[in-house]
Amino acid sequence: MHGYISGISFFVVILGAFEVEDDSVFCEMLGSPELPLLFKKGDITIGGAFSIYSQISKSSLSMTEPPEPLKCSRINLREFRFAQAMMFAIEEINNSSTLLPNVTVGYKIFDSCGSTLPSTHAVMDLINGQKQNLVKTCNSQTSVHVIIGASESSSTIAMLQISGIFQIPMISHFATCACLSNRNEYPTFFRTIPSDYYQSRALAKLVKHFGWTWVGAVRSDNDYGNNGMATFITAASQEGICVEYSEAISRTGSTEQLERVVRVIQRGTARVLVAFLAQGEMDVLLEEALRQNLTGLQWVGSESWITSSHLANTRFSGILTGSLGFAIKKAKIKGLQEFLLQVHPNQDPQNNLLREFWETTFGCSFQSRLHGTEQCSGFERLQDANNVYTDVSELRISNNVYKAVHAVAHAMHSMFKCGQSGEAVNHSCTLMDHLEPRQVVKHLQDVNFPLQSGERVYFDKNGDPAATYELVNWQRNPAGEIVFMTVGSYDASLPNGKQFTMNVMNITWAGESWERPLSVCSERCLPGFRQAMIKGKPLCCFSCVACAVGEISNSSNSAECSRCLLDFWSNDDHSKCVPKVIEFLSYGETMGALLTAFSLLGATLTLVVFFVFFRFRHTPLVKASNSELSFLLLFSLILCFLCSLTFIGQPTEWSCMLRHTAFGITFALCISCILAKTITVVVAFKANRPANTVPQCSASLQRTSVLGCTLVQVLVCVLWLVFAPPFPHKNAAHATEIIILECDLGSPVAFWVVLGYIGLLAVLCFILAFLARKLPDNFNEAKFITFSMLIFSAVWTTFIPAYVSSPGKFTVAVEIFAILASSFGLLFSIFAPKCYILLLKPEKNTKKHMMGRNSRPHIQ
Repeated sequence: MHGYISGISFFVVILGAFEVEDDSVFCEMLGSPELPLLFKKGDITIGGAFSIYSQISKSSLSMTEPPEPLKCSRINLREFRFAQAMMFAIEEINNSSTLLPNVTVGYKIFDSCGSTLPSTHAVMDLINGQKQNLVKTCNSQTSVHVIIGASESSSTIAMLQISGIFQIPMISHFATCACLSNRNEYPTFFRTIPSDYYQSRALAKLVKHFGWTWVGAVRSDNDYGNNGMATFITAASQEGICVEYSEAISRTGSTEQLERVVRVIQRGTARVLVAFLAQGEMDVLLEEALRQNLTGLQWVGSESWITSSHLANTRFSGILTGSLGFAIKKAKIKGLQEFLLQVHPNQDPQNNLLREFWETTFGCSFQSRLHGTEQCSGFERLQDANNVYTDVSELRISNNVYKAVHAVAHAMHSMFKCGQSGEAVNHSCTLMDHLEPRQVVKHLQDVNFPLQSGERVYFDKNGDPAATYELVNWQRNPAGEIVFMTVGSYDASLPNGKQFTMNVMNITWAGESWERPLSVCSERCLPGFRQAMIKGKPLCCFSCVACAVGEISNSSNSAECSRCLLDFWSNDDHSKCVPKVIEFLSYGETMGALLTAFSLLGATLTLVVFFVFFRFRHTPLVKASNSELSFLLLFSLILCFLCSLTFIGQPTEWSCMLRHTAFGITFALCISCILAKTITVVVAFKANRPANTVPQCSASLQRTSVLGCTLVQVLVCVLWLVFAPPFPHKNAAHATEIIILECDLGSPVAFWVVLGYIGLLAVLCFILAFLARKLPDNFNEAKFITFSMLIFSAVWTTFIPAYVSSPGKFTVAVEIFAILASSFGLLFSIFAPKCYILLLKPEKNTKKHMMGRNSRPHIQ
């Protein structure tokens, strides 16, 4: 077919070359014109090309004989009604006193047979004209001023290749190919049916609306089907729809090819079939589908067949019931039914078309009875017939023909300046002697008028009308007949989101079910899963993979999972992000409660020891223990126990700064007191030896040493707080599903300096206490200090690796444990022996007992 159109294009170039030189050559090339099927003379003549016959005979090809001419047969009642609608509109205009007054409009109607070659013959006959005696004539002007037709896009293109040379405007009522909107190629083309550019996209949106992502496709192998399906596939891809297969058929194709296409459809997994077919291809496809018992499909159709009454019969109802598709809006044409019922063979006894129409309608024959066929009497009544021709309840394409004729009339009315001569309107037209086709084109482009129904007719810059459709659904009425129910509409001029209006509740689906069919390659992925491509498969075929931890998909069929924000985590279903659990060592949990209890216990015991020492402050034991340093040491130990409480609870800016500095300063004070006590003990006992004259340390020196050692730590802490203080920090890196609320050290160097300084003081205490290990047994406090420093050093030495390796809140627990363990160690090591004597062995709390070893004679 495409090759044939290319041949026509070549032929057109030749015609164009001869046009200006010799019209007789053109006449010779056209040959003898044929008589039109329907004809009427007029001041202006409108040509018509309809597929009145729908079956083309297949001639046998031979290498020795020329091929027989194509013969068209089997009258198409629907197309015959289109032709009658054109004649009715012309009669209506001729009877009008306001539209083209005193001007008669004639017509010439030829058969295009729904094929390119007969359409080419038709347009040649329309251009060349004829006389009743078939004498060859060829005038400089064509015999028609406008052509209405054809009913197929390919036929229309073939006709335009020739008529376009002479700039004869064509108005199609049924050619929907988007390619015809190209004004550069087809500047004289108009149509009263929307372009498939809009219908194809509307079909893609319709399929997407119902969630069908896996569809099959079949198309006519011509310009209509190929262009329409290409646009649909492109739009479907943009909507995320995959086409499992796309097959093309032709009504003149081989039976084997048709059988193969039906097998492909039957074996496919798609449950929705988008059929972009002309009526001829739909007829042959349904015949083969019926033969192979093709059922269970949801058909989505184009406007070409979706409202075709002859398909809505009992024979095909099992296949097509529930079909959906877009159709041209139906209309009422007043007086058309009466006009259609007036047709009778007696109107023109020589017209074979009228006789064939009558015979087809009533199943009779005007010839002698053949093969049991009843003979036509001529008295049959069309009112009693019930067929596509007499049914005016679904006037859609017929209304397009009606609009096309009126558009021509209004263009001519404007061009002839009807009713505008003189001051008063005289209701007449001034006919032009020489009517230029390009003028008709110009005035057609400018028409804008309303019909009696209120519908406005106009063309855009591409010669197209407004793209509005009805969504039609095939349903059964109570009588069991198939009816076309309007269940929605589509208006391409509206913005996205408002183009569709639809009542889904009123739709009947394939198999006369009220449940919408499912047509997907893969089942939908639930929230919490994502689609994973399957190698070698289309995008719509996928497997569902669970989202990784920390990722979610909150809708079905998510292409990918989205990661939760830093403070959120995926729930168990991976369908939504939930706030992460914030973890810190709280008072309410078991570990926090236990540490709090031990901290308060330690502070209480230290306070008890403090009161015991205060009660026995005048006794020799307390005095010998340097009561001032002992009380200061006990006070610092109370602070050490209590400072551990600052590590428990939700970290805040103030608690973070307090916990580390309080810990550093209180322990520095504590160890400074022990260091001063150790120095005092060592110096005091060395001074009491006969050979030694070193005086005892004064109380002021003790205070100074304690204050000095503590101030160093205070200075370090102040610098730490000023330049890089600790602050609360949400640690999401250590554990993915929780947030550890902790105190960032700010400056790790400052922390380790604080800790190192306490360790330095402890080492000094240990060294001095070790030097005093041989002091008298009755009062060997240095021995207890040495033991306490060993415990202190052991605790904090094991603290370092445990602190570094402990996760989350256990880091804080380790630090608290180290504080409490070292504090308890100091308390029990230094003060437990003294409390034992004070409370349980008061007889040893004497000066004599304290100095007992020194009073013994020195044995040489």
